[in-house]
Amino acid sequence: MPQITNPILPGFNPDPSILRVGEDYYIATSTFEWYPGVQIHHSRDLANWQLVTRPLTRKSQLDMRGNPDSCGVWAPCLSHADGLFWLVYTDVKRKDGSFKDAHNYIVTAPAIEGPWSDPIYVNSSGFDPSLFHDDDGRKYFVNMLWDHRVRPLLFAGIALQEFDPVAGRLVGPISNIYQGTDLKLVEGPHLYKRNGWYYLLTAEGGTGYDHAVTFARSRNIDGPYETHPDQHILTAKDDPLNPLQRAGHGDLVDSPDGKTYLVHLAGRPTTQKRRCVLGRETAIQEAFWGKDDWIHVKQGPLPSLHVELPGTRDEAAYWAEQRYEFDGALHRDFQWLRTPETDRIFSLTAKPGALRLYGRESIGSWFEQALVARRQTHFSYDAETVLDFAPTDERTMAGLAAYYGRYNFFYLAVTAHADGQRELLIMSSEASFPDGKLRFPALPVPIPNTGTVRLALTIRGPALQFFYALAGAELTPIGPVLDASVLSDECGGHAEHGSFTGAFVGVAAQDLNGTASPADFFGFTYRPVRDPSDRYEV
Repeated sequence: MPQITNPILPGFNPDPSILRVGEDYYIATSTFEWYPGVQIHHSRDLANWQLVTRPLTRKSQLDMRGNPDSCGVWAPCLSHADGLFWLVYTDVKRKDGSFKDAHNYIVTAPAIEGPWSDPIYVNSSGFDPSLFHDDDGRKYFVNMLWDHRVRPLLFAGIALQEFDPVAGRLVGPISNIYQGTDLKLVEGPHLYKRNGWYYLLTAEGGTGYDHAVTFARSRNIDGPYETHPDQHILTAKDDPLNPLQRAGHGDLVDSPDGKTYLVHLAGRPTTQKRRCVLGRETAIQEAFWGKDDWIHVKQGPLPSLHVELPGTRDEAAYWAEQRYEFDGALHRDFQWLRTPETDRIFSLTAKPGALRLYGRESIGSWFEQALVARRQTHFSYDAETVLDFAPTDERTMAGLAAYYGRYNFFYLAVTAHADGQRELLIMSSEASFPDGKLRFPALPVPIPNTGTVRLALTIRGPALQFFYALAGAELTPIGPVLDASVLSDECGGHAEHGSFTGAFVGVAAQDLNGTASPADFFGFTYRPVRDPSDRYEV
């Protein structure tokens, strides 16, 4: 059987929930503050995956304006029963401090592409919900319980309650069925049934370098649950040199030929500071059931970089240059931040052949900013676009951004001086937590007040360099080499346990005068680059 190199979903694709319907596999992953909500990928061979939909596309399903960085959609769970796809998700409105406002919903669809229903509100007692369809037709909702009173009781266990799909609400008593192991921080529950056992898979240890997948079982759905003899069936916490770190938050799937696979999140740290620029990615491991009815990860509990799968990855597609034209439809690779009201931040018809952004709030705003971007999925790449923009003063700007969140981004913007002279300015929020103040790593460069500007950047591992060119000229470097490794979970303002997304690259526009000045972008190119220094590149 051929081998693939993990991860199977590179770049920001955390908290995988996997499902097989017939010959088709689906994985749903978290999207946090990026809109539309939830990514669902499809595969027939477990090796090659194609993004097929983001189901939370309208205001009635999801409105994240005001959600802080790394809030929004957490840990979706995808299942199939009664002829429907069921998607459970959390919209987190607050995560810092003792309280978490985490609202859990269910949507359904007859097909994976939709149409997806308006949501049913379920509860807000904790995050990471999932829905279990028992073989007697009953359904059960599980989520971690949040206790705001005192650490370490914030993670108070796993709650189970029956869900009535006809009434559209929870019914009956709530049971706290599992409190986890001494690793603490039990979350990410999934229930399964096999050979008369109910199995509970959870995540523990936080989503940083102590992360783990824990397994337990019971003859009764409401417990008591006995922890696996090995406690953690997958973790890299005891081997800091393993190429896949932060391994945890998993889900199980059986193949048609009877094999079992575990998908899980993992990070690939770079530099001596162990920064995961590509965020938490989705990896896969083969597992097997022992004679004692306990599951084990093949060659575990360490996650393997190389895994045998039915399919062979299409390496040419992975390394292919992506040229995006803005010719009437926004390519599926792109997302934006928080808002369902897209016509306020961009248009694909206002200027033929261009993506028009309407300048809104400042870059890093948690409410309404015009930033359209795609994931960074390679450690080294080039990106470029062509911009036509006429700023009026220093409060109007548009350009090319390498972005993680409010506290870590790099932005090459076309803007203007107070006298109206157009100029290029590099803005950085590097290491700005907690003050959030901009840094300016180079003096502004005056440019003519009319004409398009070509903007580009290169990332080679931890090194980022911006470039520009006026019409008819070659690209010229601008500013110093910048530290691209800060575009990582570890530098998002909340260290490894509080920043959950990944690096993006895209286009942005701001108008702090409130006049929504337009900026037109003509095409966008993302070009992966093979770099010998990329130790973990797939």
